[in-house]
Amino acid sequence: MGSWGTRLYSSDFAQDLRALIGALARLPFAPDRIIEILCEIEPAAAERTDDPDHSIFWLTVADQFAMRGIDCRTARERALEIMDGGTDLAMMARLGMAEKDLAKRRKMLAELRERLAAPVAKKPRAVLKAPQPLLLHPGEALAYPMTSGQCINPYFPNKDRMRPVWRQDSWGACVIIECGRAFDFLAWYRPIVVERAFAEKPALAELMGQRLWYRERAGTCSKNHYLRMELQPIGTVPLDHERLAQAFQLRRVDRPATDAANDISIANRLNGPRLEPDQSRRRIRAQIPSIGDLAEILTPTR
Repeated sequence: MGSWGTRLYSSDFAQDLRALIGALARLPFAPDRIIEILCEIEPAAAERTDDPDHSIFWLTVADQFAMRGIDCRTARERALEIMDGGTDLAMMARLGMAEKDLAKRRKMLAELRERLAAPVAKKPRAVLKAPQPLLLHPGEALAYPMTSGQCINPYFPNKDRMRPVWRQDSWGACVIIECGRAFDFLAWYRPIVVERAFAEKPALAELMGQRLWYRERAGTCSKNHYLRMELQPIGTVPLDHERLAQAFQLRRVDRPATDAANDISIANRLNGPRLEPDQSRRRIRAQIPSIGDLAEILTPTR
């Protein structure tokens, strides 16, 4: 359960939703299609009136659309209905919000209602003109610099600006096993990541044999992030799609479209490899799908 406050964006859910709407607003879709996608990603909050985040969902969507100059009758009417019916204040009271804070929340809602009832000042949207290019492909193996189990953080303009100071002590390795485009536009990639790092940059042959590999969630990878992480292709492996499906069947299901819409960088998926196995980390990651040998998902050699 998240935290709730008197301001519209007091909760982590509202802040995450704001970022998600920002990403989806880049898609060349009509407002109601963006609403559909948001509802697919957050079905409970969107449709269940007993969900603690239900009112926050629609108030945030309506506010963000209005701020971005996106005229959407559906979002506006749902938000006004929630405010006029007292749904948000009733939920906040059930969650234990004090009377003093409820009064502040009521004032915020009145200001929000006034904004939403006003005509929308339409603004031009900067949208993607074409699907994002696929920079990585299934079967591609990559090595990348590491320090203490962390890859280079690509949100810094360069590694020299990172704090604490970043100094390489090893190499990580990954293999891309899936890629695609969410909503036909947003590129995503799913890697498997080796558990144990290498002291020197590995050759493709060194990835073979008894090594633990974790199947990570999907992530995005812009050209800038690719360069900043210093990803280095070291070859390709022949993935066998049937063996790949069998190796990870009945395991955790995740949604690459959600990761793509939230623009979760693949950098967040590549952390972990260390020179020496970390038993405590292995216990924590016990529920993550894994294989003990890359050969388990490759086309058998004859």
